[in-house]
Amino acid sequence: MTRHWLALPIAAIALAGCTVGPDYHAPRATTRTQWSRDPVSEAESAAAAARLRHWWGEFRDVELDRLVAKALADNDDLAIARQRLLAARADISIAGADAAPQLGALATGTANYSATTLTWPPGVGYYRFYTAGFDASWELDIFGGIRRAVQAARADAASVAADRDALQVSLIAELATDYLSIRATQARLAVALQAQNAARQAANLAGRAYASGLGTTLATAEAAAQMQATTAAIPPLRAEISRRIHAVAVVLGQDPSSLDAELATPGVTLAAPPTLPLTLPAETIANRPDVRAAERAYAAATARIGVATANLYPNLSIPLMLAPQTSYFSDFFRAASLVYEAGASLTAPIAEGGRLSAKLREARAIAEARRIAFHATVLGALKEVEDALITYDTDTERAGSLRSEATAAAAAYARAGRLYAAGLTPYIDVLTAERLRDTAADQEVVADFTRLKDCVALYKALGAGWQSDLKPAR
Repeated sequence: MTRHWLALPIAAIALAGCTVGPDYHAPRATTRTQWSRDPVSEAESAAAAARLRHWWGEFRDVELDRLVAKALADNDDLAIARQRLLAARADISIAGADAAPQLGALATGTANYSATTLTWPPGVGYYRFYTAGFDASWELDIFGGIRRAVQAARADAASVAADRDALQVSLIAELATDYLSIRATQARLAVALQAQNAARQAANLAGRAYASGLGTTLATAEAAAQMQATTAAIPPLRAEISRRIHAVAVVLGQDPSSLDAELATPGVTLAAPPTLPLTLPAETIANRPDVRAAERAYAAATARIGVATANLYPNLSIPLMLAPQTSYFSDFFRAASLVYEAGASLTAPIAEGGRLSAKLREARAIAEARRIAFHATVLGALKEVEDALITYDTDTERAGSLRSEATAAAAAYARAGRLYAAGLTPYIDVLTAERLRDTAADQEVVADFTRLKDCVALYKALGAGWQSDLKPAR
């Protein structure tokens, strides 16, 4: 009889390798082999991938390097993301715990009194009851529901890790953009201060000319208006510098005003890298954390189809209880006091109002939505790279034109000054040339910053930065 009683759990263990639900197959991300801009060889792609690890170093700015290292160590959002990853990894252990035998300890001691007037059960009056032992159970994962849950938890943890990497990519790009904006605005402020000084000198010159009878009230008024206009342009630039410095400080997890003194002094003149690193489309897609997060989310949703499917099948568990029961401590370790219970429990859903079937349909729909979301994420990633390439090339061409314009405007201003000093042109021509020079110089700085910002956007689109050696430990 014992052999027949053990046959059911032994057969169940033999079936434990059965796992219901679909096995996951990663979808193909992209079929394109090149970007529309320029073809990239495998060697160029490998070299670019190495540069992407520490891409902000391409700007050759020690201050920027220090800020990035500080942000990776102390940023609050990254710290939150790391805690979320720890929680997601704990969920893997939680999901797998159901597959292990569950063991608990029990101990009870009571003093009781039953009525002596009862015939059944017969009253005995005062009595004591003591028990202590173990209570165990084991749920056999016959159809793989627990294994699918573990697969889903692992995929969820990988998706959370990819989300953290995506956050790091965005964080470094945001920090670099803010820092470049500080340096660009400081350069614009230098141009504005130069324009203010020139306008002040022009106003003084116009005043002296009018006092000596060589000038006109119109020229004096125009020079004064130009000086006021250049002065009015300075406060907004200083305010923008302060706002950007505050933004950088918050990214570093510091008080907004903590970097005012450190970043107030203009730094080195920044220039975009001479050649932008560009990886092959397939490698770029594989490198992007948001794509990896979407793929892992699809894997988790697929595994949960198996969990929902397993809930439609019977569930087998093996309970076990072993404990002595006695009214006297002295009898605790006697064989006669020992009580045990062992067996097998089989439960199967029969009528549950269609809830389990609906759960399965829900899991399939969620998985299909995750697959579509993965496809959309891939298309969005490809679009970001293509847009970043076009924008960078366009703004590079525009920056070249504005640089030539600034050079020509500076030459025109110098010539207008010489002609006015010789009495060959009215002062209005000098003011006009000065405005053109200052405007062109400001536009040149803005164009250079825009090109730098485009460069950062391309690095972000390529999924660069999360691979950095400076990245916090997982």
